[in-house]
Parts: sequence; structure tokens; C-alpha cells
Amino acid sequence: MYCSKVLMEWAPNVHLLGMLTMTYTLVYRKKALYPIYTYVLLNGLFAGFAMWWIPYLYLWTILWGVTMLLPQNMPKRVAVPVYMIVCSLHGLAFGTLYAPAQALMYGLSFKGMIAWILAGLPWDAVHALGNLAAGTLIVPFSALLKKIDRASRRAKL
Repeated sequence: MYCSKVLMEWAPNVHLLGMLTMTYTLVYRKKALYPIYTYVLLNGLFAGFAMWWIPYLYLWTILWGVTMLLPQNMPKRVAVPVYMIVCSLHGLAFGTLYAPAQALMYGLSFKGMIAWILAGLPWDAVHALGNLAAGTLIVPFSALLKKIDRASRRAKL
């Protein structure tokens, strides 16, 4: 997850993190929290444990939680658009989800928080479009990861 983020930094707010979060959650369920929080920790280690990092402790867990609530055996023709939409909505809501922590840390009023959200909407729209595109990879990547996981389990036996 961290490597993909670093490789995609040339495109602000466009990355594979939402797709990877959903893919890991679909395949590993609760155990998906391990790579998610490994990413969060690595992000803090390499970029600094500053105030911006604190919301990362819950932002990715929200997407994990929403993905956990989705039906597990959706038909592929339903799953593809549902996963794309969920991934995209997380990107669109990212600034809004980030805002309460930002307001608390920097003493913003409610009006200040709303202004911060509105100022970030263009970037959230870019984030949503990037996540929508990356969301097309969730079904094939989760199928591939399940296949690899089954093969590795058989190899251990």
C-alpha cells in the first residue's frame, strides 16, 4: 500500500489505497486491518507523525467498515459497480471525514470547518474520480488474491 502511494504521488489525490483497502477487506476480512495499519504506520514513519497523520488512524477504517458491511457473495455484475461507487464515495468524502479532526486540532469553528470542507471539494472530486477508476480493479484483484491465498494454503499442506 505504501509503495503504491509513493509511486502515485505525481498525481495528487489519485492512488490505489481505496482499491487496496477494499480488496484486502474482501479477501481477508478482519485481518485486512493488518496491512491497513501497517500502511498508516509506514506513512507516519516516513512522512512524520504530525497532526495531518492523526485522521489516518480512522479514515481507512471507515472504508474497511463499509466494505465489511457489503454482502460477501454479490454477483460480479453487481459487485463491480457497487465496489467502484463505494471506493469513489470514500474519495469524495475524504476531506469531510478529515475535517472534524482538523477542526479540533486547529481550533476551527463549525463555520471554519465547513469552509475547509468546501475549499477542498475540488481535490475530493479528483480523489473520487481516481478511486472510481481504481475501483475497476477490485473484483479482478480480489479474485487473484483469493486464488493466490488458496494456492499458498495448499502448498503448506
